[in-house]
Amino acid sequence: MEVKLPEPRTQGEMSLEEAIYRRRSIRGYTTEPLTIEELSQLLWAAYGINAWGKRTSPSAGARYPFEVYVVVGNVEGLRPGLCHYDGKNHVLKLIREGDLRKELASACLGQRHVEEAPVNIVIAAHYERTTSRYGQRGIRYVHIDAGHMGQNIYLQATALGLGTVAVGAFRDDEVKRVIGVEGEPLYIFPVGRPVE
Repeated sequence: MEVKLPEPRTQGEMSLEEAIYRRRSIRGYTTEPLTIEELSQLLWAAYGINAWGKRTSPSAGARYPFEVYVVVGNVEGLRPGLCHYDGKNHVLKLIREGDLRKELASACLGQRHVEEAPVNIVIAAHYERTTSRYGQRGIRYVHIDAGHMGQNIYLQATALGLGTVAVGAFRDDEVKRVIGVEGEPLYIFPVGRPVE
């Protein structure tokens, strides 16, 4: 199954400067669902296509070593499941149905916010895409690229009035088992409406 996401906005209500000023890590979320428009905007900011036909986050040598997955738990109009984000076409492709948040949280050392967030964005690296050009130095470049994407997610979440936190503490093999896809998991971003 494939879901065409709503077109991303290129102008928002919050300035970049304000988003930078307000950005913070948030680990507590309400039970309110995300809208598909919010999810669309987050994924576009992470790894969509910009005005020049490139990805929204920079990549060393334009190697783009990532695949972006979404563990959907509570999004209006979407069933719970694991989806792949195709940024070139701005679509979500369902890989597997079912709510995987509890299993993912367990793989993330029991971090409660992973289970409670309406969605978790999972960034998986394919190092060979970058190391094939840059050798071992490419490993560093992949990690730098991941940081670019992570900041985009943080700033977009902030601009939408949502909260997120970068999760790097997890058992790699367990995350790979839960999501069942190729690549090395680097980053997980639970996203939801902050508890005030």
